[in-house]
Amino acid sequence: MAYPTKDIVHPLAACAADTCYEGLPTEAIEAAKKSILDTLGVILAASGTEPAVRGVIDLVREGGGRSEASVLAFGGKAPAMAAAFANGAMAHCLDYDDQTPWGQHCSSSIVPAALAVAERQGGVRGADLIAAVAAGQDLFARLRRNVGWRKDWNLSTVLGVFAATVAAGRVLGLSGERLADALGIASMQSSGVMEVVAGTGSDLRAMYAGFSARGAVTAALLADKGITGVPDLFEGEHGVLHSYFAGTYDREAILADLGTEYQGGGTLYKPWPAVGTAHSHIHATIGLMDDHGLSTSDIEELRVHVGDYHDLMCRPLDARRAPATLVDAKFSLPFLVALAAVRRTVRVSDFFPDALRDPEVLDVARRVVPVADRKLDWTMELPPGRVELRLRDGRHLIRTGTDVPGSAEVPMTWDGITRKFEDCASAAVRAPSAGQVRTAIRLVRDLEASDDATEVVRALATDQIAAGQQT
Repeated sequence: MAYPTKDIVHPLAACAADTCYEGLPTEAIEAAKKSILDTLGVILAASGTEPAVRGVIDLVREGGGRSEASVLAFGGKAPAMAAAFANGAMAHCLDYDDQTPWGQHCSSSIVPAALAVAERQGGVRGADLIAAVAAGQDLFARLRRNVGWRKDWNLSTVLGVFAATVAAGRVLGLSGERLADALGIASMQSSGVMEVVAGTGSDLRAMYAGFSARGAVTAALLADKGITGVPDLFEGEHGVLHSYFAGTYDREAILADLGTEYQGGGTLYKPWPAVGTAHSHIHATIGLMDDHGLSTSDIEELRVHVGDYHDLMCRPLDARRAPATLVDAKFSLPFLVALAAVRRTVRVSDFFPDALRDPEVLDVARRVVPVADRKLDWTMELPPGRVELRLRDGRHLIRTGTDVPGSAEVPMTWDGITRKFEDCASAAVRAPSAGQVRTAIRLVRDLEASDDATEVVRALATDQIAAGQQT
């Protein structure tokens, strides 16, 4: 279908408003449900492992207001906008949330926003929550794939707020016209420079999804009250695509098969709590250590071959070799490959304060040397990283990180996501019981059959945790 005159905000909004469970491809349904469970798990884990979230929770509690939506893990309710902020801030904290095959994160904005609005609204069917999440994931993928990104803006927030807004608006049952207004309102929250991602010493990289989740809920609720948006939001002379991407985008591709192909079906889930662009190097390092029976004392030098985006994870090199914060550690390629060489995996517990000072990991990190390779620069799909081990006995071993766990080639199954959720839940500030965890998993797996999509939130409520701990 052609849209020769209208700004793309209108067909995108109309498609999201009309998205229904029955019309979704199986892959999109499964991705939406996996993303709901995966995001809930990461939120729980972040609540017990990232100290910075306490400030967000304190601020939300200080603000008070109507008890509309749950603050996950910590308990209590807050206005939907505030709950989305708190839960969104936790959803990306560990860099353990899902991602598209081309990088960037949207579910950590989408799921907290959609759940907050669903609780506020009440009576939202599980099938409608699935449709809302699938609509948000589809919009994000269509924009992410087809804009001329120059690595100057953080696409996870610049575009994520729009994805979360269509999800929140779909939960509210907004019409296509009202949803287009909501997207225009959401442009007030579309922001995020790459320095937030690439720089060191800031907590913002951990919690940026909270801002887009809150902005999305705000936009949807304002549109529901009749506030109008921006008719030429994306393609106007001063619109999103010209302001952020110098007018470089593929209109035809953004709108291709709209309403029939839902591109969130390709969402990928992480087996390791670290930036996804480091996973190929992590996988290559583990493979070399295991296949050759090596110990870290065998390594003279660990070379990581890097393109432009990999290189961001290596600068400044001394700080990346010995990261000072959990957030910086998860974006530090030297630290992550050193951790992989020592532990042969990467776990949530590897980023506790004491673990960041592990002398063996830091010793290996000092032997990590980045090697520039322009063939590994990020265009659309990030090329897999390459690792070279120079051993003390004179051998040189090299491996490219292909077939990475959690990639499109080796996707994480429901069993893997279930195990991840169980592990994440055990790290929560107040860990749910085994029974609560099983109930939450069952509710999400069968979400389309539920008359109340927020049952899963109540299943994980901290008052039930406390009751279970007393019995």
